[in-house]
Amino acid sequence: MALFLLLDRLSVLVVVIIFAILFVSPSFSSTDIRILKAERRIDLTSSIVRAFHTLQVENIGDSHASEILLAFPPDQAKHMADLQASTSQGKKKKKNYIHLDVNPIDSSQTPNGAKLFSVSLNHNPLKTGETKTLELLVILTHVLEPFPAEISQSESQLVHYRDSAILLSPYPVKEQMTYIKTPSKKVESYSMVNPTNRVGEELRYGSYADSAPYSYTPIIVHFENNHPFAVIEELVRVIEISHWGNIQVKEQYRLLHGGARHKGVFSRLDYQSRQSSSGVSSFKTLLAKLPPRVHSVYYRDDIGNISSSHLRLDSKKSELQIEPRYPLLGGWKTSFVIGYSLPLESSLFEMSDGRHCLKFNFGSPFLETVVDKLTIKVVLPEGSKEPTASVSFPVEQHHETSFSYLDIVGRPTVVLKKENVVPENNTPFQVYYSFSPFFMFVEPLMLVSVFLLFFITVIAYLHTDLSIRKAA
Repeated sequence: MALFLLLDRLSVLVVVIIFAILFVSPSFSSTDIRILKAERRIDLTSSIVRAFHTLQVENIGDSHASEILLAFPPDQAKHMADLQASTSQGKKKKKNYIHLDVNPIDSSQTPNGAKLFSVSLNHNPLKTGETKTLELLVILTHVLEPFPAEISQSESQLVHYRDSAILLSPYPVKEQMTYIKTPSKKVESYSMVNPTNRVGEELRYGSYADSAPYSYTPIIVHFENNHPFAVIEELVRVIEISHWGNIQVKEQYRLLHGGARHKGVFSRLDYQSRQSSSGVSSFKTLLAKLPPRVHSVYYRDDIGNISSSHLRLDSKKSELQIEPRYPLLGGWKTSFVIGYSLPLESSLFEMSDGRHCLKFNFGSPFLETVVDKLTIKVVLPEGSKEPTASVSFPVEQHHETSFSYLDIVGRPTVVLKKENVVPENNTPFQVYYSFSPFFMFVEPLMLVSVFLLFFITVIAYLHTDLSIRKAA
């Protein structure tokens, strides 16, 4: 009897497992969607990897699809700085691109640990039998692995890039191609997955037909990349607003060359005389795109002011080219500070509801750099109320209080933090707050009152007789 009860319980457990597989798995691999054609173009010409995906998606199910799932290997998901999705409407010159929201979803049960993202079709679902083309931009950082990890001053920098020749997707893919662009023709080796072709600076994998969901074919490309691996380990930007007509900006940098580490002795003579072959992966200048109409620009490090900088100004842009005290080779670091001022009217605007709005760029002003940790502090005038920040991508934000000269209750400060920041994040953000003009006169009135009290005290002291006399 006990044996029959045990068998009965086992049969119930098997049924439960089958139902779980049937009803849970489709969320990660749906047969109602298939990709008719997938094309990937991966750009490896700099230290930041950019992959452009074009997916032609078809709904072959019986109901409308409101989202499309994307899958990425765990290593790529870990180093993903940005993921953008869009779809187009119209043809040729009248084509309009519509931005689509992308959000990560729980994918702990996916094959090979793939990380899933959901692309919302923004209230325009994919109808039964309909096709739609998705355009994706995937930005990856710290995925180019120097190999060898250490090089001498006379050697070029070689790196590894790891990926899959076949698109990792939760849907079946009918036809696909992958193009990989390298900085030059100097490719040491690459994985062969027939058909594979190499023409000049481009590798082509495919075309491949009828790939099953979650197919993955690992490949490694070993190539030369002497592009400067400029990594800003930490950037702290402080924006201080004064309603007396000025905005002060101070930026503190910790800069690292993130490429292959330098080994041996550094020869400045060879570096200066043989620039085409000595330290080719190093960098000694950086170009920053500052806001227009900047003034009072300074550039210094722990020792003091650095004169090796060039500032170019016009009505539409400001470019600051800086040169550290020494060239940066692989693994070398430096720290410096950049500061400047802006007219108040260039970045601060008054809203129709009476609030003020600061508009400023979020990311690093330096071109083709990765910021591992970025902190922005917007210091508002004392007396500001209800500060809020609006950023077009997820960031960590909180409020704190800063103190300066003559402050009584402190200045409200909006703090924004983000990790793994790339040039594509250098987009405007807004900070809104309310401010009464009365608070502009608090500090001047304090100074006047202090000086007035001081003069009254002096006058009273001079007119007071403190001498000791005998009583009459």
